[in-house]
Order: sequence, then C-alpha cells, then structure tokens
Amino acid sequence: MRTELVSEPGERARPNEDFASVGLPAHGQGGSLVVLDGVTPPSDGTGCAHSVPWYTARLGGALTELTVSLTDVPLAEALSLAIARTASAHAETCDLSHPRTPQATVVTVRWSATEVEYLVLSDSALLLESPDGLVTPVLDDRLDRVPRSTLTSAAATDATLRNKEGGFFTAAADPSVAARAVTGTLPRSAVRSLAALTDGATRWTETFREGDWTDLFLHVRKNGPQSLIDQVRARERADAEERVHLRRSKTHDDATVVFVEF
Repeated sequence: MRTELVSEPGERARPNEDFASVGLPAHGQGGSLVVLDGVTPPSDGTGCAHSVPWYTARLGGALTELTVSLTDVPLAEALSLAIARTASAHAETCDLSHPRTPQATVVTVRWSATEVEYLVLSDSALLLESPDGLVTPVLDDRLDRVPRSTLTSAAATDATLRNKEGGFFTAAADPSVAARAVTGTLPRSAVRSLAALTDGATRWTETFREGDWTDLFLHVRKNGPQSLIDQVRARERADAEERVHLRRSKTHDDATVVFVEF
C-alpha cells in the first residue's frame, strides 16, 4: 500500500484550518483516512471561544479514532458520534447554536480486505480509481446547486442556507447532520486507488480549469500531492491582481491532498 499526505496553509502567517490523517490499525488489512476543511469564520465571530483549527483537530482526531476502532459502525454513525464528542468538549463554554459555530467539510474513507466505504459532506472531494483506470468523483454538490443570487451576504446565507433544508450542510455541533452526507460502499476489488482533497486543492480543476477530475487524479498519481498544490499556488499568484478566476475569493486557501493506492 502507498499513502501520501500533504496539507499546506494558504498563508504562512495563519494557522492551517484543514485536518488530515491516515489510520492503519495493527490488526487486519484495513485502514481509514479523514480529511476536514475548516470553514473560515467571519470577522464578527462564531459564538465560540475556540479557533477553527481547535475544532478540526478535535473532530478529526475523534473521527480517526472511531473509524479505526469501531469497524462495524457505519461512517455516518461514526461522524455523528465524533460531532457529538466534539460538541460536548465545549458546550459549557460556547454558544453552539450560533450559525457560524466552528465547522468543517468532511471526507472519510475506510477500507477492509473486502470493502471500501466512503462519506463526503460539503464541498471537499473524493476521487476513486477503478482497476481499469476509470476515475469517479464523489461529490456533495448541494452548495453548487444553490443559486448564486441567493448568496447575497454571509449573514443571509447563514440564516437561510447553512445547515438548512434546501441549502447545504457542514459538520458543526449537530450530530444529525451526518445523515445528510453522501455515502456508499464498494468492493475493495473495484478500487485501485483514491484521493481525498479539500477545495483549496481542487481549485486545479474547479477554478483554474487545468484539467478534469481524471487529469487531476493522474497528476497526483504521477507527480504526488505536493506537485498539485504547487501548481495551484502558482496559478493563484498569477491571478492575484486580475482576479479573473478567483474573483472575490481569497487568493490562497488551505490545501490538502491524501492519496492512497492499494
């Protein structure tokens, strides 16, 4: 088995709000990966005394432990347990009902000798490669399906769309959101390799149009995750002034890639 993990902050002066792990238990032939993309908070606060990196480290650590130790528990249930565990760690000090309470997108995959189980929540991406080289993206596209005209402001989005029916969902403080994730199970024999990426890395395809999902995956397989992130950074710097591609979004975003080849 080959595993590679690269996670890079968007700005060196700011902490990385992404989280990534690969868990390989001593027993059996299984393992898991977890990739989280923390949601950058607005300047007017989150109702929480803790930072987004604190939240993603807590949630990611809990989810990594649960996916490895509770192999008979479905991933959606493991995510629900991890969210509940994280919420209990700061429920007495923070307002977890605040719409911008620390939160994150989620990709998690668990494999055994016979199966590959996956879960995707919000706009990080999972790419699955079959033995014949076909690359299939697993995406939660609910945010993309929200009409741009309705995203008028952060406050309006929080009130009407974030973790609301008809909007989009992220892992925050409500364990029930785990049931909203895109999930599935495949035979292990149907998956040769896979990659999980936060949207700071998927800019290669989604923002800069350097190639489709298959092109992105092949680039990671051949050149490694760091090469993909380096190319994204180069495109971001080139677009920093004209903002042709990035428009009003931040120039650099935290970027994480985890690649696993069975």
